[in-house]
Amino acid sequence: MKLVIFGLTVSSSWGNGHATLWRGLISALTARGHRVVFFEHDQPFYANHRDLLELPPGSELILYASWKDALPQAIRHLRDADAGMVTSYCADGVEAGRLLLGSPVPVKSFYDMDTPVTLERAERGEDVEYIGPEGLGGYDIVLSYTGGEALTGLRRLFGARNALPLYGSVDPRVHFPVDGRPHYQSDLSYLGTYAANRQEALERFFLEPARRMPGRRFVIGGAQYPQDFAWTPNLFFVQHLPPVEHPAFYCSSSLTLNVTRAPMAAMGWCPSGRLFEAAACGTPVLTDDWEGLDSFFVPGEEVLIAHSTEDAVEALSLSPEELARVGRRARERALTEHTAERRAEELVALLDGGRVSNHARN
Repeated sequence: MKLVIFGLTVSSSWGNGHATLWRGLISALTARGHRVVFFEHDQPFYANHRDLLELPPGSELILYASWKDALPQAIRHLRDADAGMVTSYCADGVEAGRLLLGSPVPVKSFYDMDTPVTLERAERGEDVEYIGPEGLGGYDIVLSYTGGEALTGLRRLFGARNALPLYGSVDPRVHFPVDGRPHYQSDLSYLGTYAANRQEALERFFLEPARRMPGRRFVIGGAQYPQDFAWTPNLFFVQHLPPVEHPAFYCSSSLTLNVTRAPMAAMGWCPSGRLFEAAACGTPVLTDDWEGLDSFFVPGEEVLIAHSTEDAVEALSLSPEELARVGRRARERALTEHTAERRAEELVALLDGGRVSNHARN
């Protein structure tokens, strides 16, 4: 299969969760003999934090300055593509979608990697710039990083005819147990870009425990944190970490926190990529709760759940042996069910299903 993708970014993991996911999927797809071409608008903020310049053999990254510059190559690659895909937050999503839908590509797909945000904006009556007024009804298949009610929303608000989940994953060749590092050492860590709609949960499960437990060490890794963030003397900050540093960050933590954006948590069925990454590293995870979580990890055995500050403090009080046991079980589950290779298999099957549906309609 030749798959042409018009996406947000694969070249920079700065401030987004798209790049790491695509790197794992593309590696898994090309290892299975598929060919992938990824179009990315060369944005200055990603160019300044670029941590990947070349995709694996069998795939191609096309960085372009403007849609006008990309158009000739996009037309050429779509001529012999078996499947095409536009993703959420693609800088030229509307133009790319119109080009794809007007092309002879057998399977035309859209992958919303930010579905709750997309739906929240649509419910408020805002334009969703990466979809456009035509909606999603022209696509053979619409994939969503979030399942459950999010799929109903894509059908209701955007006319998606065939909406199905494609959840996050982890590349175990990138995320695996390693030795910790002193400057990342923590009793509780949190890795993620600052987001206002995660702040309330971060306050309950991370910042307030840090205030109550001044003798413990808390570490945040990420980007875009405001200067007036509620820092405490026992809370340390690590500026944006590229994916290659994630294993050392996780493995330096006795426990790591996963916080879901509020719109995603409200819809459920929304596993963060960080959840799978930490699990693959064997690091026990404390997470907020949402519907469907138990379909990915067993609460209390493979993941710890926090509903309150007291829950977070209690998790931090578990013995090292208990925490290590949770981490081991989480790693076993991640390597069995949540690898990039498994998701690549699912993606190919979903695209093949879209081909069959398209053929039946025609």
